[in-house]
Amino acid sequence: MSSYQNMNDALQKSNARSNRSKWIVIGSVVLLLALIGVGVGVGLSMANKGKNKSSSSSSGSSSGGGDGATEEGSNFELDSRLHKSFYGMAYTPEGSLLPNCGNSLENVIQDIQLISQLTTRIRLYGADCNQSALVLEAIKQTGVDMEVYLGNYVLPDEPEGYTRQRDTLRDAISTYGTDHIAGITVGNEFMLNYLDGLTDPNSAQGAQGAALLIADIKDTRDMLASMNLPKTILVGNSDAGSYFNTEVLSAIDYGLSNVHAWFANTTAAAAADWVFTFFDETNVQPALALPNKPTMYIAETGWPTASSDISNANNGVNGSPADIAGLQTFLDTFVCQANANNVRYFFFEYFDEQWKDDLFGGVEGHWGLFTKDRKLKDIVIPDCPSP
Repeated sequence: MSSYQNMNDALQKSNARSNRSKWIVIGSVVLLLALIGVGVGVGLSMANKGKNKSSSSSSGSSSGGGDGATEEGSNFELDSRLHKSFYGMAYTPEGSLLPNCGNSLENVIQDIQLISQLTTRIRLYGADCNQSALVLEAIKQTGVDMEVYLGNYVLPDEPEGYTRQRDTLRDAISTYGTDHIAGITVGNEFMLNYLDGLTDPNSAQGAQGAALLIADIKDTRDMLASMNLPKTILVGNSDAGSYFNTEVLSAIDYGLSNVHAWFANTTAAAAADWVFTFFDETNVQPALALPNKPTMYIAETGWPTASSDISNANNGVNGSPADIAGLQTFLDTFVCQANANNVRYFFFEYFDEQWKDDLFGGVEGHWGLFTKDRKLKDIVIPDCPSP
């Protein structure tokens, strides 16, 4: 079976996994706005008064501050086990899901201190719970070398969610400027969700979904143009590897593609080669054939280290288990090779996310390099500078 067919089958099996995204935008908008206005406002105010102290992470590992940093968040120690070897890292601040916004500047600062020892780039998935401002404030306070691909998590059946996040993004850009912003990603697995089990993103139903998404992409461009910013912020889209609509690709500056060998039932040893082949054939080459030639990135790729139930502990008869050894194998065979070949990617992911385990079980909450408590797992981080 071809890589393309394998991925289609894998994505069909993981449709339930993609539905976890809907939890990011459900709940009471009124309650949300109240929580954001009070909770985050107070948090940032306290931070600006110097009450929010920076400390080492719970694992005792943090990253060095950048030149010119004046806030206390820049005073932290390096962890010799960590290397800035990753092109980018997928990240969502803990507590950034509607309707319960429980994120905090203190925790985001500690995360940025750690992540900055692994990469100079992160991608966010959405803008709810004021996560864009928290991340940009954390970068400001730590003074680290970091650029962010901000996100607007768009759902097909909730257009008001797009508008809410667009306005939040505009406020964050107005407050923090463009120095640390590389792009805004409009939509994450939008087409996968819109097609709802169908597999052809260029079908008639796919064209309907693409029209909705393209309208949001255009609106984001218009918003950025109206701000008269000092530099251009790129506008992109993220989706499952086989679900990029051609018209959407033609409307963006960059595409982020989820490419998970685990869901294609490969072994850990074969996973890296599978990712490289699929990404090139399914995403890079088709994008190069378009007049605008959008830059393609791997949005997510990695290997889970555990499963909450026995039925998902292995990814198939001919596959491999979810374990630390598998993650180490993938790290050893993917990271330095990707860097050497100038493959742009965001590793999935920084830390285990408990909410995914609670809601979905299986391997969903166990993809991190770090545990949910920010302890580095029993792995060796490759030492090869990223591009």
